[in-house]
Amino acid sequence: MLRPKRNLLAAVLLVAAAGAASAGVTVTYEHPDNYRDMPFSPVDREEVLRQLTEHFNKLAQELPAGQDLRITVEDLDLAGRIEPARWNFNNDIRLMRGGADWPTMKLRYTLEQNGQVLRSGETTISNMMYLDRLNRYSSGDPLRYEKQMVDDWYKNTISSPKLSSK
Repeated sequence: MLRPKRNLLAAVLLVAAAGAASAGVTVTYEHPDNYRDMPFSPVDREEVLRQLTEHFNKLAQELPAGQDLRITVEDLDLAGRIEPARWNFNNDIRLMRGGADWPTMKLRYTLEQNGQVLRSGETTISNMMYLDRLNRYSSGDPLRYEKQMVDDWYKNTISSPKLSSK
């Protein structure tokens, strides 16, 4: 009697894991070399894209089983402005002044469930008050303002239960 219950429990866990594994996100960066504001170093550019992809993946863990999110980033303007370091020619400095240097991202997205489109669109997201808001990300996180901006968009557009399906 114990064995059938164990097998049933194992089957339920396997199905739940498979459903959770099917939910996810695909992030594509369209012509990142042409983005409005990216680090000059190719290594630093790749790191920015890697961290953004990682953040989108973290958010997508909240998606219900069977839902998939496709995001295409068309343009990116990071918070602050890059200024050349005068004492070290290998590293540039990103200065945050709180003027017209807020982070902005242009993206297209499609949220699907079992092949049916739930939401889709093209939008430009920004965080104009990026220095004046509380930020839950560490001050050492180089993309803390961009992550906050993406979080706001995700909460209001993807995970909000108030939105109706398109």
